[in-house]
This record gives sequence, structure tokens and C-alpha cells, in this order.
Amino acid sequence: MAKKQSIKGLYYITHVDNIPSILTRGILSHKLVEEQHIQFTPIYDAQIVSSRRERLTPDGKSLWEFANLYFQPRNAMLYRVSIEKNKKFIAIIAVSPQILDYPGTLIAVGNAASPLSEILPAKEGLEAVNEMWKVINSDWWKKEDGSLRKMMAECLVPDVIPPQLIHSIYVANHSIADSISLPPTVVSKPIIPEPHMFFQPTRAFRITGNLSLIDGDMFFSQMQTLTISVNTVGVMGKGLASRTKYQFPDVYVFYQDACRQKILQMGKPTLYKRETSVDELLIDDVYPPPNLNSNKWFMLFPTKHHWKDKSDFKGIEEGLAWVRNNYAQENIKSLAMPALGCGLGKLEWSDVGPLMCKYLGDIDIQVSIYLPREQKIPDEQLTKEFLLRKNT
Repeated sequence: MAKKQSIKGLYYITHVDNIPSILTRGILSHKLVEEQHIQFTPIYDAQIVSSRRERLTPDGKSLWEFANLYFQPRNAMLYRVSIEKNKKFIAIIAVSPQILDYPGTLIAVGNAASPLSEILPAKEGLEAVNEMWKVINSDWWKKEDGSLRKMMAECLVPDVIPPQLIHSIYVANHSIADSISLPPTVVSKPIIPEPHMFFQPTRAFRITGNLSLIDGDMFFSQMQTLTISVNTVGVMGKGLASRTKYQFPDVYVFYQDACRQKILQMGKPTLYKRETSVDELLIDDVYPPPNLNSNKWFMLFPTKHHWKDKSDFKGIEEGLAWVRNNYAQENIKSLAMPALGCGLGKLEWSDVGPLMCKYLGDIDIQVSIYLPREQKIPDEQLTKEFLLRKNT
């Protein structure tokens, strides 16, 4: 539950160049920035900024008179900024939850710029945030059910958030953290690399020239084709398949049709070549950025006949052979694939990992294998020596 005492921080998204000014002056409202003629590096486009200027709080003030913080920084706004800007220029400023006690603080129950998001006094707003805490802290969102808007719930602070309430700064990786230099006059704060917060893998291991192991969220992969483990009876009940059904209902319709027509069979994955970019589903605004990622395809890869069954190791090997023999003629340019049959399928990485590397290790496209979240893999089973030894 999102009780005040359980909220560890609230978050402000900014450009790394603005950090010295923020640590000196605090986080200012747009109105104060303009009035004080403060130079800063923007990360939001003019349309987004303008939409906030027009939205009024219940007491008739513009959002421009408030500094805004998110309860969850890993949201659609950060994703949009990540598309438009290089991640090495983005920082997330974490602020103490004491800010919720400041006079005049309001809570927007969703993206404050949206007229659908009610703006409430802090106490009432926290109760509303409490009720949708699972949505706010979800790894995924969509427009149709309002989760895209709701997970961007905001704390609105009049005028300024004092610098002494800033407790840490998050960036995407260690090299960015090392590159940030603060003047000696600034009271520094911990700068923490947190890749997952920025939709980046936690870890990555290069196995061959074109094959990598990834510890992260496959749905944010930059590969052209995402692989979804499925059964052949048309049920998407758990794991990646369930998430696909929720986020991409068109993929689910295609999958059920492929099962009804007996097109989807063990040993023969089926491609759904979508004509829509995933980014169009994830960005926070009606104004799409100009540089959306290209269309995302889905490979439906059968790992079992019935959803109740254990994954079929032989069927998975036949499917991998099909991928190896057909990726070029199917025009697959790059491929993301989960650890097939591991986790919910009850197969072991010690068997599946070497098998996948055998068939995918030397094909001439980039392939990312995403490690299972359901089981911890010993470090020795993530090495080239272990994964490639059975292939020689």
C-alpha cells in the first residue's frame, strides 16, 4: 500500500546539465524559472510544456506555478524522453517524501496535464494513490485502460522544492555517473546507476559476435522481432504470453487464429509482422515524437502442446532449427528471445542455454537471449565456456 511512510522518494526527470543548478536552487516551477531568467537545458518538447501551462488546479493556479514530482519515474513520460534524448543526458532526482507535508502541496491522480486526472489536496490525493499503487508501480502500461495516465500520478509543490530535500540522483549507467562533475560550491548527493529505471538491461553478457545474454525486460528490447513462448491450444495464461495478451490484443487474436487453423505447431514458430511501432503504444502524449522505433514483429514459438504440460525440449530444439534455417527468408533483422521453456516451463537453463547458443550463436543477425526471472542462474552457467562447450 502506498502509505506515506512507505514512499521512499518522489522523482523529478531532468537533463544532467541542470543538476548543479537544481542542487543549488532546488527544483523550481516553470513560473519561477521564467521570472528569474534561469538558464536550463530542456528535455520536454514545446507542446508538452504548453499543455501543462493551460491546466489549472482547483484553486485556479496554473501547473506552471508548481514543481512536479512523480511517484514512479519509470513511466510513459520517461520512456518518451528516452526516445527523444540520448539516455546519457537524462537524470532522475529523488526527493524525500517529507515534501508531502509542505503547505499547498497537491496530488494529481495521474498525469496532471490530463483533464481526466483529478487534482486533490495531499491527504485525499494520497488515499487515491494508495488505491492504485499496483498500477503506479507496474512494469507496463497501456492507453485503453488508463494505466498509462494513472502511473504518472504527480505530487505538485508550490514554487520550489528545497535542495536539502534531494537525497539522491539516478542515471542509466556507471559511465554517466562518472562523467558528472559538480562544482565545489555545490553540496553533492549520491549519484546512483540504475539501468532498469531507464528501461535498460541490468546486465549483459556477450557470448559470440552476434549473440548476447540479457538480464532485463524483453518488451523494451530494441530488437526488431520479439519471441513469445506459447502453447498450441490458444491459451495465453501466464508469463510473457499473458503480458502479450494484455498489451497487444492484436497479437493474441493472431495467435488464436493460428491455433484454430493448425498453423502453429511444435517445431514451427509463426511470425506476426505487425505494422505498428511499440513506441506508439507507450508514449505519453497525443503528439508522437518524430523518431519512433520501427515496427515490432512477434515470433510465436511453441514450447509445449497444452498449457498444463511441461515444456517439450525436443520440440524447442526443432523450433530453434526452424529459426536458424528460415530467419533470412522471413526477413528477420534482429531477434529477442526468452530462455525457452525455463521458469514456468520447468526446464533448466543448464540444458536450454547451451541448446539456444548452439542454434543461434553464429547466425548473422543480432540475437538477445533474455534470462529467466523465475530462477537464479549460477554465474558459471553464463560463461562462454559453459554455453558453447556442448556445441563443439
